[in-house]
Amino acid sequence: MQKQIEKIYSRPLRPGMVGDGFRVFNYFPNNGLSQQRVSPFLMMDFNAEFDFGPSDHLRGVDVHPHKGFETVTIAYKGSVAHHDSTGNSGVINPGDVQWMTAGSGILHKEYHEKEFSKTGGPFEMVQLWVNLPAKDKLTGPNYQAITADQMGKVALDNDGGIVNVIAGSFNQQKGPATTFTPVNMFDIRINKSKALAVNIPADHNTVLLVVSGAISVNGEKAGLHDLVLFKNTGEEIAISADEDSVLLLLSGEPINEPIAQYGPFVMNTHRELQEAFEEFQSGKFGILE
Repeated sequence: MQKQIEKIYSRPLRPGMVGDGFRVFNYFPNNGLSQQRVSPFLMMDFNAEFDFGPSDHLRGVDVHPHKGFETVTIAYKGSVAHHDSTGNSGVINPGDVQWMTAGSGILHKEYHEKEFSKTGGPFEMVQLWVNLPAKDKLTGPNYQAITADQMGKVALDNDGGIVNVIAGSFNQQKGPATTFTPVNMFDIRINKSKALAVNIPADHNTVLLVVSGAISVNGEKAGLHDLVLFKNTGEEIAISADEDSVLLLLSGEPINEPIAQYGPFVMNTHRELQEAFEEFQSGKFGILE
């Protein structure tokens, strides 16, 4: 049975700036699409392709805290460097993924990689926030550096393209990311006039972002930068490409727990949010300059 489409959202009208290095369109929580509706996903920011030009300083976001969830950055074009207060650092290049578990609390900063910043050029990224269930919110901070060659890879029939499996499983091919709740995260590259079918558990909250190109999905058209929200019935998603297209398919088992958020802290109660503020202010998240 096909997974019915609930709604197709156009790209938000205006981008916002995160720091001075990320020009993003916020898809959710926004326009009536709540965090509970797309749980375990909390936020999607899409830096649609944009040329920042060369810079003599590193554009980005300075030191900021996180607690109670995970951040996932998917690089399509351009390169991003990061540091955190546990001593982790690294660079993600096109095709790579940075998966950071903030857990019990961390300080973090991210910015355009030094050489990319010097030359400038096309920059295209997606950042997701993924919730942690209450029992795991105080897990120790962790970092998964997932390079393009580590992805699970499934070649589509008839030279149709490729599915890079970041998390979960597609056609028995597992992705390298370790997750706290069941999540599928697929980077799909599909060639014009080709097709594929994806099976997703009926109870998963599921969205599909058209990063580039244009497709038909379960009989409906979805164009450039559209976000498709599926109903929680049926399992099959049938996709055909009207153009060469890049797609991001996300699905996850809902975390049916209260969400209490203030800025970069996502907990279950307001009391836990207050504790997060106190911990941050007292230096428990470490030091990062």
